[in-house]
Amino acid sequence: MRTDSSPGTLPAREHLPAGDAGTPVLDVVIPVYNEEKDLQPCVLRLHEHLERTFPYAFRITIADNASTDTTPLVSRRLEAEIPEVRAFRLEQKGRGRALRTVWSASDAPVLAYMDVDLSTDLNALLPLVAPLISGHSDLAIGSRLARSSRVVRGPKREFISRAYNLILRGSLQARFSDAQCGFKAIRRDVAQVLLPLVEDTGWFFDTEMLVIAERAGLRIHEVPVDWVDDPNSTVHIVKTATEDLKGVWRVGKALAGGSLPLDRITRPFGDDPRDREIQDVPKGLARQLVGFCVVGGLSTLFYLVLYSAFRQFGGSQIANALALLVSAVANTAANRRLTFGVRGRGGAVRHQAQGLVVFGIGLALTSGSLAALNAASNDPAHSTELAVLIAANLAATVLRFLLFRAWVFPDREDDQPRTDQPRTDHPRTDHPQSTVVATHTTAAPQQSSAPQQSYGPLPQRPTPPQTPRYATTPYSTPSPYDTTEFRAGEAAEQRTWKDATMRLDPVRPTDTDPRNS
Repeated sequence: MRTDSSPGTLPAREHLPAGDAGTPVLDVVIPVYNEEKDLQPCVLRLHEHLERTFPYAFRITIADNASTDTTPLVSRRLEAEIPEVRAFRLEQKGRGRALRTVWSASDAPVLAYMDVDLSTDLNALLPLVAPLISGHSDLAIGSRLARSSRVVRGPKREFISRAYNLILRGSLQARFSDAQCGFKAIRRDVAQVLLPLVEDTGWFFDTEMLVIAERAGLRIHEVPVDWVDDPNSTVHIVKTATEDLKGVWRVGKALAGGSLPLDRITRPFGDDPRDREIQDVPKGLARQLVGFCVVGGLSTLFYLVLYSAFRQFGGSQIANALALLVSAVANTAANRRLTFGVRGRGGAVRHQAQGLVVFGIGLALTSGSLAALNAASNDPAHSTELAVLIAANLAATVLRFLLFRAWVFPDREDDQPRTDQPRTDHPRTDHPQSTVVATHTTAAPQQSSAPQQSYGPLPQRPTPPQTPRYATTPYSTPSPYDTTEFRAGEAAEQRTWKDATMRLDPVRPTDTDPRNS
């Protein structure tokens, strides 16, 4: 597996080295809004579980997004009492906004989040983040719809969840099973490039992030979870479902139009079998043959329908020429997008012009076949004409595929030298078979112009003390550890995403902390 990288490119996926260091390995974010009752039990329970089972250093970050109750006081008190807890406050609502802001500022190599109700069994946390630490995967999600998951919830939520995931599979071709489970993790190097592409700041944030990651070829690991529904959940199901459907439409439109710059993150994180050269085996041939056959079958049916319609108003030669012309334009457009995966409008006119040349060859074959039939019989039956045309079209189809593959839509990467170093140039972005490792100039500002730094060794967590450390102080107790407030709209030196949430400064081991003095 490649682990080298050049300046300005994404690092290859690699196992985080074990050892001692000052930065936490895992940063678990808990986004909250008016959760004064559930926040303290959640943090205490999560901290106890991590301290007892997680072998590396960790951090728990409370992301308070515009709470109006005493949630900020609870956050400050927990931060003052527990060294591993940090509290941040944002002045705008939105779970997605809170996650993106805190994740973008974190210095931990593995970032996770979970809902404050802790509906998911915490025993799934270590299996969730282990593939990210090992370098096996780029993202990890908990799934309530896996066969081995054990879920307790009402029929209404069960129906909505399954219906929503069916919509994702049918409209966005999503292959992950559960987009809405509040139990996910991502590697920081992946998040730095992926998060700027995610527009949503609410509940659709998870789905959009997963769809973009999957379309870009990143690996998503799914963990079956045990999940118990929270009957006191404050999520508005109807409003959330409506916003999610709007998000599905927006993302689907962006994918169909090719406006999402997926080339920024397409397969940059390590070795991929599709990047390997195998002698005497054309790349993507099997997939292209299947796609071409499907498109060809539909095009043939379309052609026969057009021929039968045009035959009612003219001779066989005119009907054949018109039907073949219309079906050839549709066939070239369909093969361009579906068979050879060319996206965007670049080169579309040239491809259609070349397709018309291929059409001319097909026209010569089919017209010659009709001329030979008419020479052999003065008045051939319509069924005989169709049979001859089908045979001629089969021969033309084989020739069309060869010309499409070798001339109209060639694999330009085959003519370029390969090196062991990741490529930093920009091959044609409308061709998915090109391995693209582009510079991520729109990622986090601190990462855009400097080489990526490899992670230090994994910090080993010290042995936990035997005595409890949680003091029972009232909410009104003043604390010197105030949460940091961030207001949307404040000036930032560089813009990394479409909303105006200000970027948080990461917590570094060298920062002065009064609790350690």
